[in-house]
Amino acid sequence: MEQEKDLKTRELVINMGPQHPSTHGVLRLKLNVDGETVVKCTPYVGYLHRGTEKLAETMTYIQVIPLTDRLDYISSMTNNVGYCLAVERLFDINVPLRAKYIRTLVSELSRMSSHLLWLATHALDIGAMTVFLYAFREREGILDLFETLTGARLTVSYPRIGGVKRDVTQEFIDKTYAFAEDFPQRIQEYETLIDVNRIWLKRTLGVGAISAEDAINWGFSGATLRGCGVNYDVRKRFPYDAYDLVEFDVPVGKNGDVYDRYLCRVEELRQSTRIVKQCIEALPRGPIMAPDAPKFTLPAKDKVLGDMESLIHHFMLITKGPMTAPKGEIYVAIEAPKGELGFYIVSDGTGKPYRMRIRSPSFVHVSALPRLCEGRLLADVVANIGTIDVVLGECDR
Repeated sequence: MEQEKDLKTRELVINMGPQHPSTHGVLRLKLNVDGETVVKCTPYVGYLHRGTEKLAETMTYIQVIPLTDRLDYISSMTNNVGYCLAVERLFDINVPLRAKYIRTLVSELSRMSSHLLWLATHALDIGAMTVFLYAFREREGILDLFETLTGARLTVSYPRIGGVKRDVTQEFIDKTYAFAEDFPQRIQEYETLIDVNRIWLKRTLGVGAISAEDAINWGFSGATLRGCGVNYDVRKRFPYDAYDLVEFDVPVGKNGDVYDRYLCRVEELRQSTRIVKQCIEALPRGPIMAPDAPKFTLPAKDKVLGDMESLIHHFMLITKGPMTAPKGEIYVAIEAPKGELGFYIVSDGTGKPYRMRIRSPSFVHVSALPRLCEGRLLADVVANIGTIDVVLGECDR
């Protein structure tokens, strides 16, 4: 019998991304693999870096709002709200109740839109094509609502420091309520397709499992954290806008795997629908901009065209911003669709932020990919990227 030859094996180093459909943006993963097992995973970010934080330091407080649209561009509405809240607390501006309800309403629509895109792409990554088509059908309806309200579908720049850009119309209210009435049936369709699908279960159950303690230590937030069994939601712990005036439940997982995070986000779709309906039913009458924020409130367009004082006020506000600001620093966080989105602003008393830093959930979650992927199969990397729901716009900033 011929003596067997010694076979020498070595680890293979492969690049996944930055041009890869399953990395959800320009994310590069350097993977050391032994056969089909990932031995080491090293994330590389920065391919989409646009210097948002430094750009903000050269602009007035109002001019920064469009920059926040382009962080997590899937949910620009919540980015706007988070930034406006930070500036409002810095300047001690009281937002009218009607504007608070409108902000809460559009924030939850944005959460639904973001979760639908996550569900569609995550399912497609694992091989479920039909869910992709169904989820995009409903997301298109939400984008139509945004277009009716703001004139834009993706980067809306609708919230304002002290309120919102324009009031909601009856047409928008009627269409939104009709959508909220119909949406729970659509969620059932998604669940019927994949909840107990054997391929979906094999690709998600026990994959990317992480304990509650490890999730906290890694800085997880949002549904990525709650799927690990940690009941933490900024909307409950530190309410903002009208979240303390509406009722909703916070879904929490048990096993901390891909499947539990899927269940949490799908249940959040139902809870967001509850909040949307409550906001419409309880929407009070009143102003949509804070009367005590003249340094941020642009005059009406008809006044700008016919009144010299209004024209001067508009010109100075756009070009110079508020002439004085309280000195100090502030950090304000919101519950964005992907987790805790925080804005840290340092004010030197001028009309521009002296320093601004953004705590983006995608950046934190990407850093934990080695913890989720190492020791697992190469195919599980795709499921793990999808389950943390990253967008590289806010990751790189």
